[in-house]
Amino acid sequence: MTQIDLRIFTEPQQGATYDDILAVARATEDLGFDAFFRSDHYLSMGDGDGMPGPTDAWTTLAGLARETSRIRLGTLVSSATFRHPGLLAIQVAQVDQMSGGRVELGLGAGWFAREHEAYGIPFPAKRFGILEEQLAVITGLWQTPVGERFDFAGEHYTLTDSPALPKPAQARVPVIVGGHGPRRTPALAARYASEFNVAFPDPGVLPERLENVRAACQDADRDPDDLVYSAAYVLCVGADEAEFRRRAAAIGREPDELRTNGLAGTVAEVADKIATTAEEGATRFYLQVLDLADLDHLDLVAREVAPQLL
Repeated sequence: MTQIDLRIFTEPQQGATYDDILAVARATEDLGFDAFFRSDHYLSMGDGDGMPGPTDAWTTLAGLARETSRIRLGTLVSSATFRHPGLLAIQVAQVDQMSGGRVELGLGAGWFAREHEAYGIPFPAKRFGILEEQLAVITGLWQTPVGERFDFAGEHYTLTDSPALPKPAQARVPVIVGGHGPRRTPALAARYASEFNVAFPDPGVLPERLENVRAACQDADRDPDDLVYSAAYVLCVGADEAEFRRRAAAIGREPDELRTNGLAGTVAEVADKIATTAEEGATRFYLQVLDLADLDHLDLVAREVAPQLL
């Protein structure tokens, strides 16, 4: 059977302190999950108040780098509008060193206009070119041999005679690119990414999304099997129907909707859906945990769901 990775994925902008995040990360490590990932947002979404306010993704991951020892750590995904690529390359390289080489960078174009307005962050109408140049700059800086210099002249960024330091601990920090577009995003993934992620796909569309990326790899003379293919789904599992419905209510979601769109229901249902989705081409799953206080939820998945996927 195909090796399946299960990763915990959190949305701290909805309301979490660093200590809340740390508790989930430690549970992630102790329970045997592959990785802890977090979103990179500065404003809550929906009806919640987001108290006590946002935590910065890469500051958080720097702390977790020193307080965990095994799990991979990363963003799904950082917005290219938030940080200059030269500075982001330095930040990620430093956190990678702090973690002993366990960091992964998910990078996207950004989409949430309101958080930019709230904190005075520019939000250009056209952002794909910014993302493309950031990927070129960040990977270019990391790949420049020590002692050599890096230059870049683009429409959005210019770097001149950069020492391209510091270097990450890993020879190649995994870069995650994701999206739903049929051509441009798959081409970016084929050129720069180690992993392609489809976030919250509608039922039935995942095979087509992944096939677009495989085709883009072939167009770029890259082996399509060189990439990891992943998907993110909201997680809501119960040991029985009553527990599932209680957890659905706690995150304000309808049980039927969750069953359709997420990894949701009883243990057997969720294990079956993961196995079926793996047959469609995804070998890595980001389990979006929306109730960070419910660590028993993670324990249930580790004890009851994960063993069925071996």
